[in-house]
Amino acid sequence: MMRRSVLIGTGSALPTRVVPNAELAEKVDTSDEWIVERTGIRQRYLAGEGETTSSLATAAARQALEAAGVDGKDIDLIILATATPDQTFPATATIVQHAIGANGGIAFDVAAVCSGFLYAMGVADSMLRCGQARRALVIGAETFSRILDWEDRTTCVLFGDGAGAVVLEARESDDADAPGILATKLHADGSHNQLLFVDGGVSTTGDVGKLRMKGREVFRHAVVNLATVLGEVLEETGFTPQDIDWLVPHQANARILEATAKKLHMPAEKVVVTVQDHANTSAASVPLALDCAIRDGRIQPGQLVMLEAMGGGFTWGASLIRV
Repeated sequence: MMRRSVLIGTGSALPTRVVPNAELAEKVDTSDEWIVERTGIRQRYLAGEGETTSSLATAAARQALEAAGVDGKDIDLIILATATPDQTFPATATIVQHAIGANGGIAFDVAAVCSGFLYAMGVADSMLRCGQARRALVIGAETFSRILDWEDRTTCVLFGDGAGAVVLEARESDDADAPGILATKLHADGSHNQLLFVDGGVSTTGDVGKLRMKGREVFRHAVVNLATVLGEVLEETGFTPQDIDWLVPHQANARILEATAKKLHMPAEKVVVTVQDHANTSAASVPLALDCAIRDGRIQPGQLVMLEAMGGGFTWGASLIRV
């Protein structure tokens, strides 16, 4: 018998306010045409007063719990990926834990920026398989709008706020084709810190800081790193790109999605794309896109789904799941 972490429910949440490109064009030197041509983004959701990373995460978590048919008290592990926590401490995961009535189990945050959800899911998978927990709630949630420089047109148009969540359950089976997480590969390379970072922090400036990015260099690294890590997961599991039913990538930029799919020789119709509606929601983007594709019926039980992301650090990773 083998133990796997099985995906039993997904959920997502978005702020109330929708901001189309045309609205941004009234505030910064840009245009709808410029943004769409370079990024594929047409709109994003921005958190308003009273909307926080924890409130979005909690809403997504409740939706995932409902889909899974379990209560908060049934969750004994919560891992929340975010670069925009409610507080320096305690972990935002503990705020969600209390909100859903899961007090007493394990709860902590993971900071790996846009790859955070893949990192969080990898940790949860390991803990479930070794018996430290039975059911895990894994969340990616961000309010990136609060660390953007709204005078920098090269970055402020790229990001949005939101949350996505999944419920994982440890199950045993002797069937090689049983559902569950099949493999996860994670990487980091701190030598590229200055290509995508926030220019502030608790122990350096004492304030939050703003996001800074060298877009061209990030694009180049993203295409190479993502194609490589996807290849590593395929090699470990023995599958080929043609075996994959769906690729659910980090929704950073339509050009990166196209280039990554092309390197893998995957047809565009197998790639889940939501960047036009949500922009880059960092750690929330993969679970948000996953939830969209499950709820609209594209992703079906038994299919092979590849998740991938790359973010500041650099961090990057991929995970193959049979849903």
